[in-house]
Amino acid sequence: MNIPNRLSLTRLIITPIMMFFYLATFIPFGKFVALGLFIIGAITDFLDGHIARKYNMVTNLGKFLDPIADKMLVTSALILVACDGTIVSPYGAIALAIFVGRDLAVDMLRQVASAKGVVIAADKLGKYKTFSQDIALPLLILYSALCTLAVNATLLLVVMWVAYGFLILATALTIISLINYLVKNKSAFSDK
Repeated sequence: MNIPNRLSLTRLIITPIMMFFYLATFIPFGKFVALGLFIIGAITDFLDGHIARKYNMVTNLGKFLDPIADKMLVTSALILVACDGTIVSPYGAIALAIFVGRDLAVDMLRQVASAKGVVIAADKLGKYKTFSQDIALPLLILYSALCTLAVNATLLLVVMWVAYGFLILATALTIISLINYLVKNKSAFSDK
């Protein structure tokens, strides 16, 4: 197993541990540990792709592991902050549905295109979407963690609004990215 695949596997292992620490209210500063684990997971996401492309270490296992590990980390973190009220209801559920729906639609599009011998690569909008998610989610986890402490109300408000701002940006980029994929690859749905 090469280094990029080990990094993807690490992200898969980190995800349930992150969830445990986030939910383990009996552990002091557990949410801060979850925050650190999410950041480590996001870094491995960047590194595995970078190393695989730079050193020509792209493998079929990596093509399978990397997107699963990415979706597990991001979706798990979003579920945590949506379900515990960190994101005001119903907006957390809406964001979750948009993120998961987009990923399912793009995966299905890639599958249909693949059956026709066409490979649909990630585009820049998808990368911007991922980058904004990787900022929004740790900020939301930080906000949730700060809510458990006696911190300055102004600081709490600033972190909350910055986190919500990045979540709104990530959600908008998720929708735009989906539309872009569908428009650019509409030929994948033709019967010709």
